[in-house]
Amino acid sequence: NAADYSLAPSRPVEQYMRGIGVKRVGLWKRGVDPERFDPRFRDADMRAALTDGHPDDTLLIYVGRLSGEKQLHHLKPVLDAVPGTRLAIVGNGPARESLEAQFAGTNTKFMGYMTGEPLSQAYASADMFVFPSALETFGLVVVEAMAAGLPVVASRVGGVRDVVEEGRTGYTFASGDIDGLIAGVRQIAVSRERIAEMGQAARAFAETQTWGAMMDEVVDVYARLIAERRGQRVAVA
Repeated sequence: NAADYSLAPSRPVEQYMRGIGVKRVGLWKRGVDPERFDPRFRDADMRAALTDGHPDDTLLIYVGRLSGEKQLHHLKPVLDAVPGTRLAIVGNGPARESLEAQFAGTNTKFMGYMTGEPLSQAYASADMFVFPSALETFGLVVVEAMAAGLPVVASRVGGVRDVVEEGRTGYTFASGDIDGLIAGVRQIAVSRERIAEMGQAARAFAETQTWGAMMDEVVDVYARLIAERRGQRVAVA
């Protein structure tokens, strides 16, 4: 409260700050680069690699750190419950070895850490993004996936609720609710048309979430605060 204003990265954090007594709080969402993450990066060779040579299957992708709080083991039942699905896991972390053991014998491909154009291709070459994390501040990878034209099935943590529109750009579920996760994947995987329709809506939303747009909102906050300070000085004078 010694500050003129505070900015939170997601609405849950904003609500928490208000709950502990911070009086002036606003929202500063993360942005995305829609040129770097774009459906045009879809690549047949990358899809073949991600699907382990089965490009006609429905490809789920996760991108991020491989650690316990991401709850990636919750994705294994999805592969059993939704026929014709495959999973690509992009990233590294302390849980990789144990996850590889858990997913042994399933339709899962571990791709390791990726960056640059290969990462752009990986996002765009999948069919939907899955994100079962228990904890998250914002979830920037969710917006990156949407920019690449992917519908999202994600746990309601961090800023996920701010960016996923139920039934239009994806589905959300309570963290730990594996049945909810499976239901979301099923509702998208019902047809190629459904995947494409929701992916187009996801891309359209991501185009409104550019870093330029997010920073314009922050500039507006500063402009308002400066105007308030000027008004205070005039009143004192």
